[in-house]
Amino acid sequence: MCSASRECSCSMTGGPPPGTRRSPTIVRPGTMPGAGPGRARYGDRTRRTRGRWARGADWAGWMVVLDPAAPEVVAGTVTLWSHESDDGPTSEIGWMVLPEHQGRGLAKLAVRTLLEQARDEGRWGLVHAFPATGNGASNGICRSLGFRFVAGREVTFADRVLSTNHWAIDPSTALI
Repeated sequence: MCSASRECSCSMTGGPPPGTRRSPTIVRPGTMPGAGPGRARYGDRTRRTRGRWARGADWAGWMVVLDPAAPEVVAGTVTLWSHESDDGPTSEIGWMVLPEHQGRGLAKLAVRTLLEQARDEGRWGLVHAFPATGNGASNGICRSLGFRFVAGREVTFADRVLSTNHWAIDPSTALI
């Protein structure tokens, strides 16, 4: 999960890759011919989550496709899910962009798209994000989209304890 990973450095700068004529697209798996967990070329991080692609009561997932004419090339993912935490039911968002596609604004576009969906559906409530404290780009995405900083927090992810920043947003009222 890129937003909780120190080694990831997603960025919100720029736009489409230099020389690219088509804009990146954020798609639900299975909605674009050729795009989807079974057909796309995935990096290691994306491959680990491909079995989770489902859109239902507890999950909403999107893929970042650089070129709609080549939907089999997936640059990253963004997922919103609901789970139980010490504070009760919690909606959490996480994202990742493969290293070769970072620095183009793709993560910010993907997060905004999924938060807009959450706002339109009106069923997710307050959405939380937990980027690593050292992940300046993902923390910048939270800040620029209107998340409010809650506190620093230690979280366990993939059997590792990570130092994170806890951010929260109500997509129905605070999305910038």
